Amino acid sequence: MKRIAAAALLASTLAGAQPAGPIFFDDFSQPDTATLRAQGWTLRDRAGHPGVPGARWAPEALSLQPDPAQAGNRLLRLQAQTDGTPAGTVQAQACHQRRLLHGTWAARVRFTDAPLQGADGDPVIQAFYAIGPLRHDLDPQFSEVDIEYLPNGGWGSPETRLYAISWQTVRLEPWQAWNSTHAEPGGHAGWRVLVVQSEPGAVRQYLDGRLIASHTGRHLPVEAMSLNLSLWFSPGGLLPPTAAPRRWAMDVDWVLHTAALWSPAAVVQQVQALRAAGAARRDGWPAAAQPAPCDL
Repeated sequence: MKRIAAAALLASTLAGAQPAGPIFFDDFSQPDTATLRAQGWTLRDRAGHPGVPGARWAPEALSLQPDPAQAGNRLLRLQAQTDGTPAGTVQAQACHQRRLLHGTWAARVRFTDAPLQGADGDPVIQAFYAIGPLRHDLDPQFSEVDIEYLPNGGWGSPETRLYAISWQTVRLEPWQAWNSTHAEPGGHAGWRVLVVQSEPGAVRQYLDGRLIASHTGRHLPVEAMSLNLSLWFSPGGLLPPTAAPRRWAMDVDWVLHTAALWSPAAVVQQVQALRAAGAARRDGWPAAAQPAPCDL
């Protein structure tokens, strides 16, 4: 009877949010990362932008962990570490398939202000974002929308901040970016619900239900993007080399995307209804022809 009631709640909740098209939802209850891969996730192992040149992107830096705050719940954990050298730096990224241009992306993420191990001070970047391919310098089809937390600064600034960015295009070398940015100053450690809405003519980014950035004009996505999670270090500014690495972690409770425009409150309501109905994972999208590589 409880399952029937939960299913009815889910149906009524989804109807109330007026979904347009399929839903992707994952609360990371998988037993292992091999199952994540089988379900369409790519755990990055390819070298390249962003991060420290010469660093390694390591699939083994991602794991599924029990949630210490909630019995029976599991989390996706990304870990990154550095000893201050490129060869001793490991970064982590997971991405799903490129399927959505306009709609809603959301995640519940635990940001951190201090490393799990070692000295604090490295410019670590904790990110949730959607991105399409960069086929060449200043590709006019390039699409990206980010929410990034920089507890120790980075990208040329020492300021602690949350960054909300919407892109038109970019050239990596030498760096030239066309984007709109908003910096939310101060510390934002702890569990946060991040929501991005994209529609023709506007991108909006929310932190715990509060609108922090609204971008219009030409710095907007124009083609389908993949959902991404990453933990990496800003190039330049690492602390001096040490024998023991400094190790950071970012935890993710769930992710969701849909072609509908859902408010942050509606997103949380959907997640609660899905979990009440026992839906640890839901993917109504057709499978992509090829996995999205987790880089540009």
